[in-house]
Amino acid sequence: TIRRFTCGMAQLLASRMLGPLRGGSLAARSLHTSSAVFAAAEKSAPAASTAAKNVQYSVTDDGIAIVKLDLQGSKVNTLNVSLNAEIGPLIEKLENDPKIRAAIITSAKENDFVAGADINMLAACKSAAELEALSTAGQEMFNKLASGKPKVAAIHGTCLGGGAELALACHYRIATTSPKTVFGFPEVMLGLLPGAGGTQRLPKLIGLQNALPLILTGSRISPDKAKRLKLVDQLADPHALESAALQAARGLADGTLKPQRGPKGIVASLTKTILEGTEFGSEFVFKKAREGIIDKTAGNYPSPLRIVDVIQESLKAGGFGTPEGYKAEAKAFGELGQTPESKALVTIFFGQTNSKKNPYGKPKVATNTIGVLGAGLMGAGIAQVSVQKGFNVILKDSNLEGLGRGLAQIEKNLSTEVKKKKLSTHQRDVTMSRIVSLADNTANWQQNLKKADLVIEAVFENIELKHNLIKQIEALTPDHCIFASNTSAIPIAKLAAASKRPEKFVGMHYFSPVDKMPLLEVIMHKGTSPDTAAAAYDVGLRQGKTPIIVKDVPGFFVNRCLGPYSDEGLAVLLDGADIPEVDKALLKYGFPVGPLALVDEVGIQVAASVGKNLKGDLGIRVSSADPALMEAILAKGYQGRKNGLGMYVYPPKGKKSVNPEVVELIEKYRAGRPKRLVSQEDIALRMVSRFVNEAALCLQHDIIASPTVGDIGSVFGIGFPPFRGGPFRLVDSYGAQAFVDLMLKYRDALGPQFEPAPILVEYAKANKKFHP
Repeated sequence: TIRRFTCGMAQLLASRMLGPLRGGSLAARSLHTSSAVFAAAEKSAPAASTAAKNVQYSVTDDGIAIVKLDLQGSKVNTLNVSLNAEIGPLIEKLENDPKIRAAIITSAKENDFVAGADINMLAACKSAAELEALSTAGQEMFNKLASGKPKVAAIHGTCLGGGAELALACHYRIATTSPKTVFGFPEVMLGLLPGAGGTQRLPKLIGLQNALPLILTGSRISPDKAKRLKLVDQLADPHALESAALQAARGLADGTLKPQRGPKGIVASLTKTILEGTEFGSEFVFKKAREGIIDKTAGNYPSPLRIVDVIQESLKAGGFGTPEGYKAEAKAFGELGQTPESKALVTIFFGQTNSKKNPYGKPKVATNTIGVLGAGLMGAGIAQVSVQKGFNVILKDSNLEGLGRGLAQIEKNLSTEVKKKKLSTHQRDVTMSRIVSLADNTANWQQNLKKADLVIEAVFENIELKHNLIKQIEALTPDHCIFASNTSAIPIAKLAAASKRPEKFVGMHYFSPVDKMPLLEVIMHKGTSPDTAAAAYDVGLRQGKTPIIVKDVPGFFVNRCLGPYSDEGLAVLLDGADIPEVDKALLKYGFPVGPLALVDEVGIQVAASVGKNLKGDLGIRVSSADPALMEAILAKGYQGRKNGLGMYVYPPKGKKSVNPEVVELIEKYRAGRPKRLVSQEDIALRMVSRFVNEAALCLQHDIIASPTVGDIGSVFGIGFPPFRGGPFRLVDSYGAQAFVDLMLKYRDALGPQFEPAPILVEYAKANKKFHP
């Protein structure tokens, strides 16, 4: 049991260090359910209602207070200064009013319980002491809520962070069965920990082995799982939440309802006793937790380790919920909030939040049906993220074999969601039923494309092939239909030259694997209309992507920066590093995937074509390494993960291993070259500095609109270490002058590909920063 727990925790943590920022913000997206929740309860007490600005409550004839949180001017409730200022006094009123026997805490929002703390409030704190005081105030407020008269949390929608801590402070929790209702403690995603009692109440309620993974990973869980973990006591249909909460409140007040919690059965009881009641058990769990964190994050994220420290300290101090435990939590919250890692993650959070606003407004025609041309890895991925978000999808491939592989990929991924209990089998089947699959030999396949509002091509990177496809498909689609290309590097203007409606032609560049990588680059050529851009951006948002607008140049933004980065990866191999050393160095630096493993993931042919397409524009910046090495690898027929052979060999089962034939090729092409600057640190800095330098040039040449766009694109496009905040935040923390000096050192030793961008030199001379 201990091994399963610690291994599972480590895997979850690893999957969430980039994903943290994938799923979005602590403020949740819009949800939909009945707006009549608690309407009947209000009618029962017309003479006993009280309203403040953000909190209202009414009292039933039999003494049950119904408290509604309703932060004004916001779609969701966040625990900010004004809402917190009303909650505290309200608790006092509830406790001091003799007519009130129990209270229900719920939300007046149609779509949300409480989405978490207001990040602006946290960001405004200038010292660890301020943040610690904020944490202590939150703890005291929820401790008052937890004392005295029974409180029932009636939860529909997002219940995250501070909202989940508020629910924990109640004596009973009822959640709706809606798939829109989710629970989580995402503070770790911002480099923090739960600071209003979450590190104390959660393990006390559901046990150490269940609480640690939730707090360490920021995972969101469904109502069903919350019920299994005993995080909630009862589930109810959204329309029955009102009556269920009233019944529970009355039962608690009368003493007839006594929640049954704690482990069931001998095995569960024994496990809890060993893990929490013995020094050996708890020490083993904490030791394995730390080892898992270090192994999966290289110790780059301070918050997971500090979370373990706080929980361990609390357990040693006499159990969860002691004054010592709360004090340790508040102190850690304050100190973590002032770390560079937390500040970087908060910057990314704000950038991602801003990207949710469509800069071109609402499109004139809503997109309901998306055609996807090409059922390969990318095409199937685009089809999957579209159909999962409610779009109707027409998936077309030239042959049945390719179409079958694409459909199998989608069904496999959805079935994995079923196994994880994120989807039911019925939901999976309904989702698959919204895909119309077509091949060239499908009878009258052309008729289906007359329904498309948007067509996205994801075929091979061949301009002639794409031109022919554009002409063929535009002849079939309605006049309002937008045509988008998922090309990795071909300029959109060159592709649009074949379009009869160039104003409705746009680039939509997704990243592999599409169902996991959150970035979408929207690329406008000079003739793209604003409404077309609005529609593409809107579709990206609805697919759950983080879109950025990028200028139409070879490589766009991410691949333009990835070109020099990958070029340097080959250069360090030729300079004496081996494949595992290169990947290990960048993993240690904080990337989720090593650069050579990444080449295998995107496909060696794709990586090579990006370099070729960039050479005319970037010159030495993508051709400092001998291109003959990559050509020799391609000549062997190696495609990467796609055919199981690349920099690594990928067996059907078991772990990957270094491809010995690629090693032979590297040794052949490095013959006679001296070994130079290939320490772990040099490998990382050589590659990262090339990426950052190109990002700076992109800003200088208006390829991206701001440093924030560059940081967002880098973090969500290739997994640039989130805790470093992106290339521009990295320069700020490193110091522009120090970074320029680093580039000049490598330029003098290795060549002109390291010539620092003029904008970096300018910022170094003026001692400027890219971010305030």
